Amino acid sequence: MPRNIQVEKAQVPPIEKQPLEIVERKGVGHPDTLLDAIVEETSRNLCRYYRSQFGRILHMNVDKGSLAGGRARVEFGGGEMLEPIYICVVGRATTEVLNKDGTITYVPYGKIAVDSIKHTLKDVLRNLDPLQHVLMDYRIKSGSADLTSVFDGTGETIPRANDTSFGVGFAPLSETEHIVYQTEKLLNSDKFKRKHPEVGEDIKVMGLRTDNTIELTVAAAIVAKYTHDIDHYAGVITDIRNAVIEQAVKLTSREITAEVNTADRPKMGAAGVFLTITGTSAEMGDDAGVGRGNRGNGLITPCRPMSLEATAGKNPVNHSGKLYNVLAQRAAERIVKEEAGVSEAYVKILSRIGHPLDQPLVASAELVMADGASWNSVRDSVASIVDAEVADVCTLKDLILDGKISLF
Repeated sequence: MPRNIQVEKAQVPPIEKQPLEIVERKGVGHPDTLLDAIVEETSRNLCRYYRSQFGRILHMNVDKGSLAGGRARVEFGGGEMLEPIYICVVGRATTEVLNKDGTITYVPYGKIAVDSIKHTLKDVLRNLDPLQHVLMDYRIKSGSADLTSVFDGTGETIPRANDTSFGVGFAPLSETEHIVYQTEKLLNSDKFKRKHPEVGEDIKVMGLRTDNTIELTVAAAIVAKYTHDIDHYAGVITDIRNAVIEQAVKLTSREITAEVNTADRPKMGAAGVFLTITGTSAEMGDDAGVGRGNRGNGLITPCRPMSLEATAGKNPVNHSGKLYNVLAQRAAERIVKEEAGVSEAYVKILSRIGHPLDQPLVASAELVMADGASWNSVRDSVASIVDAEVADVCTLKDLILDGKISLF
């Protein structure tokens, strides 16, 4: 059956020629990113359990959850947690399976959820003890009958979409987007942490480009036990700023400015600066929800098309809200890589619940053409690229489960 593939010229100027651009990235230790990572880890571990025990992935979506910040008393050189961080994974799953012999196999979904929380926190946060600093919880119930039937289908080769939703992707990244992304990666790299153990994992980077000036605003949690006094703290902030600028000037010829922890009030001492015990603001009242953070390409880009769909925690077999965001991003990246006449590509893919995933309601590519490029030379080839990527949608499942695709 032919797919509804549409290829059009974009009606916006290239992003680099627009006068203003805003870009954000929430780092791995930011509460929103932490919660996304936790529900995605729970999703993957449930899928792996289903496949190992029953030979296939069963109905499951754990794409909801909550992180309620704790309460801490912090001072230079240390501090103590007064109330733990509360993390709860919420969703639907196959909780028991009726075997052919009439017996029931119960799925240990609660243990899987708690172990996933614990593993994610230990993997991301160097200075947090999950057993001491976190109260781990779950609210996972059996799935609704109609969505379970959509998932199970009737033996079709191609799964049917369990939602009417859309995915969005674009390529390539602009200079500002690339700088914001790489800034967080720098500050959370092992190399930087070895040199500056004072810097926690809760990093947020905001970039503003106005014409040819890029202003970076960085929020960085500082770990108290490695920070002796306010002068030490100030020195770390200066080191962060210098490292950010040093890297950024290698990535652009535009003017770069950077400020770090601009809400600090050093005269107030420890109480007036971004000082933490664990390296994340989740320890002191900063709450989180799934899907409030980075989009599928790892950025928040209000000057570009975006989907508000949360990719984390959704079933990788048939949830179009997850798969189509990945699919759209891959298609956009392939277009600009293979078609020299395209300077920017925007891909949008819309599903219809109950229809095969490889038959979206529409798959649209909007192209910003390079100067002098021929429209007729790329239109059909771009349509073929999008068509091929949509046809290949079922291969994304294993890439996601193997952690080979970044979702936030």
